[in-house]
This record gives sequence, C-alpha cells and structure tokens, in this order.
Amino acid sequence: MKRTYILGAATVAALAGQAANAEQLTVFGTWLGEEQATVERILAVFAEQSGHDVSYVGSDSFEQQIVVDAEAGSAPNIAVFPQPGLASDMAARGFLTPLRDGTADWIRENYAAGQSWVDLATYAGPDGEEDLYGMFFRVDVKSLVWYVPENFEDFGYEIPETMEELKALTDQMVADGETPWCIGLGSGAATGWPATDWVEDMMLRTQPPAVYDEWVSNERPFNDPAIINAIEEFGYFARNDDYVAGGAGAVATTDFRDSPKGLFDTPAQCLMHKQASFIPAFFPEGTEIGLDADFFYFPAYEGQDLGAPVLGAGTLWAITNENEAAHELIEFIQSPVAHEMWMEAGGFLTPHKGVDTSKFSSDAARKMNDILLGATTFRFDGSDLMPGGVGAGSFWTGMVDYTGGADAEAVATSIQESWDALK
Repeated sequence: MKRTYILGAATVAALAGQAANAEQLTVFGTWLGEEQATVERILAVFAEQSGHDVSYVGSDSFEQQIVVDAEAGSAPNIAVFPQPGLASDMAARGFLTPLRDGTADWIRENYAAGQSWVDLATYAGPDGEEDLYGMFFRVDVKSLVWYVPENFEDFGYEIPETMEELKALTDQMVADGETPWCIGLGSGAATGWPATDWVEDMMLRTQPPAVYDEWVSNERPFNDPAIINAIEEFGYFARNDDYVAGGAGAVATTDFRDSPKGLFDTPAQCLMHKQASFIPAFFPEGTEIGLDADFFYFPAYEGQDLGAPVLGAGTLWAITNENEAAHELIEFIQSPVAHEMWMEAGGFLTPHKGVDTSKFSSDAARKMNDILLGATTFRFDGSDLMPGGVGAGSFWTGMVDYTGGADAEAVATSIQESWDALK
C-alpha cells in the first residue's frame, strides 16, 4: 500500500512555489542497500512536492570520490558526509556553499543541544570567515551501557543515574561476587578503537565541551593533564582485574564483537558492557532489546555539573554544487516528516524536538532517541575528527599500550609526538 506523507502547510507552499522552476538535483552519500531505498523514498516525497528531478547515488568510496569530483568541477549538488572533518577540509578549499541565513537559528531552536549541532557544522571558508556549511540528518549514539534486565533484577540493582552511582554499582557487583564489565578492544587492524570512545566519553564528563574541542583540534596537546585524566578514568574500569571479565590483561586481546557475549552466558561473565547503538548486531540471535537485553545512558558526574553530554556520530548534508533545489532540500530535511519517514523504517535517531516519537520503529529506538533529546551537549566521535594517523592510528595503539600497563602520561606524550610529526 502506498503511504501518503503530509507536509506542513508552510513547507508545501515554499516547495510548490518553486515547482515551475524545476531543476536537476543529485545527492551523493554512503548509503547502499536498504538504507539507500529509505533515502530514495524520502527524496521522492521532496521531488513530488517541489517538482525537482532528484536522484541519489551511493558509494562505499564516498570519501575519496567526493574530493575527486569536487576537484574536477563535477560534484553532486548535495553531499552527505559521514565525518565532519572532511566537510571542514572541503569548506576551507571552497568546495562547499554556506547554508542560508536563518538555518543556524533554526537548528539552535529545534535540535536538542542545538548549539552543539551548529558548532559541528560551522567551518572556516577559503577566506577564513566561518559559516554554517551543513545540517545533520541521522545520528548515532555512543554513550550507552548495555545489560541484561534479568540479571539486574536478580541482584536488586537499580539503573545508576550519575557516574558516582555507576562506580558504586561497579564496586557492589564485585562485593556480590560478580564481574561488572566486559570490555574488548580487538578489531583486527583497528584494534584499540573501542577505548577511544571510552576516553572521549570521559572527556565530556570531566571537562567542558570547549576543552574537548581544543583536544580534537590539538589546540590542547594530547598530553595535557585534562586528557591524561580522561585516559585514567577509562583505566579506572579497564585496568582493574576485579572489574573486567578475564582480568585487565584480556581487554586488549578480546574482540569487541565477542566482548558483549559474556552478558548472556550462564552464569553471566559480566553484567555491563559500554558500546554504541550498533552492538546488538553482535548479541545472540533472537535477543529482544527491552526484554533479553537493555541499555541506559552512560551517566555524567553529578559533582562536575556538566549537564548530560552525549557522544555519537552522524551524517552531515552539505551543498557541494549550488542550485536553488539544493537549498530547498536542506529546508525539506528540517521538516518533521523527513525524519519520521526514516524513524518508521528503523536505524535512525534524530535530535529534532518536533518529531512525533510514536513513529519510531521500536520502543528501543524511542528510548535511545530520548537520550539524544535529553542531551545538553553533543559531540562527534573525537577520533574521527583527528588526522587519520592519530585518530585511526596512534590513538588506537596507544590505548592498547595503556590497557597493557603503560603509563597514561607516557602514552599521551607518544600520541602527541605522532601528531606533531604529521604537521
């Protein structure tokens, strides 16, 4: 059955007014398969309302191809960046068009932690002047702790609401003869990356957002005391033999895909696992989220008074070949219907405060999105914003060294030296 989606009167009027001036519009992104089909359904609604001829192209080599196309003068009208760092680089080279006046105000007013989303998409252009160059549409959340409700019920554990409570719960589990955490950093050539998420989350829970930003841009060196402290906050959990399944020595060698399986063993090998929203893909087949497994927000320190920060990722829609249709599409993805269509399809979270959350495909997605809507600060995965040699190199290997017993300051200094070598 064909579904009819209703747009707001203002959106319809704005789009219909342009229908007589139909243009070709190409959108380029990373989505393939089912995700591509979902994007195409959303774009079809925009095409029907606006009269523009809209097409989507997906590629698993987006990051390389968009640069090649831009340099050749054949960029698509809209590019969907999986990492804002690449968008920032292209803005500096003059390959992106600033979004229209008023867009930043709209994001501030309509997105939870709105200023965070403006900051993440504001870059210096070729003249050095800063502008808003993109809008985030589709977000992932990393600040999650997974657990088995039955295990918590058996011991009478309550969901911790602060980091202080989470640490107390960790100690209580040990006192009860249980192992609190499953942690695994193994990921083939990418071994170490799960620890970077821990450190990033700890940065947001121990330092103001501005310090996080200075860290990922290297305005603040990697061996600054604030970063060393965040590494040691990770070590509080990962380097304690009593806290981790298999002991601290198993952390670096346990594959991250296998690490949550201890939650489901009988008896359980661990009671908690910190990982992003994708990890249920590696749970035992048939695991029902909300029943067999569930999650809670990785809490902030009550004593730090830093609000409710959320770490995650997302896709940034930016104009790489300007025409009127491109600006209209950016306006369209501000409408709740664009978000709700993907919410119904699944695999989509949004900071848009105006959506109908009953449209989510599952209770788990709705609950996860509530964490996003409750965020006071959102920050992108820091390692993805760093140069590849650091964020996908020395940061990973440094965390493996640290979990193996190396000194946090020595590791941080080594990472900073690798960053200096890239400059």
